[in-house]
Amino acid sequence: MKSLIVILHNLVARKERRNLQILVQLLLAVSLLVVVFTVGFHLISEYEGKEHSWVTGFYWTLVTMSTLGFGDITFESDLGRVFSVVVLLSGTVFMLILIPFTFIQFFFVPWMDAQAAARAPRALSPQTHGHVVLTTLGPIEGPLIRKLDQSHLEYVILVSELSEALKLHDQGYRVMLGDLDDPETYRRVRVDQAALVATTRGDMSNTNVAFTVREISETVPIVATASAAASVDILELAGCNRVLRLADLLGRQLALCVLGRDARSHVVGQVGDLLIAQSLVRDTPLVGRNLRDIRLRDHANVSVVGVWDRGRFQIASPETVIQPTSVLLLAGSRAQLDDYDALFCIYRSHDDPVLIIGGGRVGLAVARALRAEGIDYRIVERQKRKVHNSPEFVFGNAAELKVLKKAGIDKASSVVITTRSDDVNVFLTIYCRRLRPTIQILARSNLERNVSTLHRAGADFVLSYASMGANSIFNLLQKMDTLMLSEGLSVFQLPIPPSMIGRSLQECAVRQETGCNVIGVASNGSLEINPDASAPLPRDAELIVVGDSESERRFLDEFEPST
Repeated sequence: MKSLIVILHNLVARKERRNLQILVQLLLAVSLLVVVFTVGFHLISEYEGKEHSWVTGFYWTLVTMSTLGFGDITFESDLGRVFSVVVLLSGTVFMLILIPFTFIQFFFVPWMDAQAAARAPRALSPQTHGHVVLTTLGPIEGPLIRKLDQSHLEYVILVSELSEALKLHDQGYRVMLGDLDDPETYRRVRVDQAALVATTRGDMSNTNVAFTVREISETVPIVATASAAASVDILELAGCNRVLRLADLLGRQLALCVLGRDARSHVVGQVGDLLIAQSLVRDTPLVGRNLRDIRLRDHANVSVVGVWDRGRFQIASPETVIQPTSVLLLAGSRAQLDDYDALFCIYRSHDDPVLIIGGGRVGLAVARALRAEGIDYRIVERQKRKVHNSPEFVFGNAAELKVLKKAGIDKASSVVITTRSDDVNVFLTIYCRRLRPTIQILARSNLERNVSTLHRAGADFVLSYASMGANSIFNLLQKMDTLMLSEGLSVFQLPIPPSMIGRSLQECAVRQETGCNVIGVASNGSLEINPDASAPLPRDAELIVVGDSESERRFLDEFEPST
């Protein structure tokens, strides 16, 4: 019904009225030809001495013009046969070409356009509110949309091209057609009723989007990404509430995960007074033993949340066996981690530099973070314009063995691969793992789908632009703290679900049912780190939970959080 209304509206428009006039003129021309040919049929029939009714003449004309040619009525003279050819050719031109083409152009195409308009709307319903407005579908938006769907939050992607909008709609995305630099687009997308506007395009495009949105709404939160440091202030002046420099965020997080220098705990995140740390166990007495026998809770009161092993994360259980390649994920206070360090500080202490492959924004961010911690590093970069005249830089192709040896691959404690190409990162991960089977390898992934490939190639930890950006935007939307430890593994804080109030963690069987681990309970302004699993959970508390994306989904499904 909506499509019919659109077609009727098109027909009364000026251009469509002219098209309708052409169609009427063609029909009149065909009708006139039918009349002329019917009269001609009678004249030639009389010339040949035959008599036919007017209905027969009309019938013969239509049969001949439509090229059916039953052959039940034929002319015997040359004049009649020439006349038949003229009628046949005229019918071919008008009835089989012009009229069908006109029908397709003036009726079928508008109907298809109406169907397309219904799939790619140009406005949202006035009742729409609390939705997230996205300005593109890129690597960040994919995982962000999955988080929004998981949390039952609405979103819409603004698309300027109809063909692109239809393609995205057919893939299952919610889209709206409109130009990003047009204020009317943001009125029609109900931006004043939106929960958030997120734009991850180029810096200049993001500035235009923010400035245009601010014409419509002064209050809607706007989040944008920025490539250049100089763009941050401009984006904030344009109206952005938060500007994310993902290269810096990714570099700092990769630097936090650098291990291999010793067996101490290395803090990778913090939620209040609760610290999340990682520790390498190679060459320590922990190797080959299970967590029940080690009894770290008795010696340092620190909790082993889980164990990494070459990119695979396993929630810790008493039967978990520590392997030489294992990395422990620990949770505790500063004092508890200090007690852990006192036990293992004597193992594996050296000052070998960290090798950074790639001197772009992410690689330099890793270097700055390492320098702040007093950790030596070497950067391998193949573009001479990025190489500084300092001992920290090594010019050359990291795929060449002599370049890696010059940079210190034989003694490096860790290697961080930060190039902009996932293909190159996979190649270098395989290469470095073959050269140094025991070295810690951290890799950057630009696309989420390549994370598992990098793990299979030998990377111990992988972080991606896509997940880091999606996680940051979602945190701002939900006004919650979600700490991303590695690709797919996060620490999130949420109000205690009503179904868990008054019950203990043992009764709820959180670990067994969901795969998550509750590492802290915040209540009445205090934080209980590594809470007693047998104690009842208080009302109005917040849980601090660690888990991967799948276990987080199971937790939210099993224990619906309070709102």
